[in-house]
Amino acid sequence: MSAAHPSPPDQLLTVEAAAAQMSTSVRFVRRLVAERRIAYVKLGRHVRLTEADIAAFIEAGRVRPLEASAIWRPRREVA
Repeated sequence: MSAAHPSPPDQLLTVEAAAAQMSTSVRFVRRLVAERRIAYVKLGRHVRLTEADIAAFIEAGRVRPLEASAIWRPRREVA
């Protein structure tokens, strides 16, 4: 039997790298951190974000498309 290798921990990204990954401004990411709308890691005075936390934030904001049945009402037949 081979020993199971633990998966490597997520890479910690700087605010600038996180902003680049999300295609947003650094200011927006800093505001998310200040408002505690995204999980982050404090290393002394440094703020870092994991790739998993960024992905979770993006997924939480995903808006699913409506089904056609939710948009169109069946027509009433005139008797």
